[in-house]
Amino acid sequence: MQVVSMTEARNNFKAIFDSVYMDNEEVVIHRKGRENVVIIPFDEYNSLKETQYLLGNPANKRHILESIKEVESGKIVERDLVQ
Repeated sequence: MQVVSMTEARNNFKAIFDSVYMDNEEVVIHRKGRENVVIIPFDEYNSLKETQYLLGNPANKRHILESIKEVESGKIVERDLVQ
């Protein structure tokens, strides 16, 4: 993760955005005396929002977590895909 100052971000706006996109790596912009902000790739943002949505419903969250436990404990059934 790269951390840059607000001044550096302002002076290198395009390069920082290109770096975020090309390296798929977030960049933290340090704002002296204020809350820092993070620039992330759009696909990563969409992934975070989808996870937030899926886990936002308590029943869905329980189902997902139970499914993860089943996979981790080996309680899975493999099937061939039928065309």
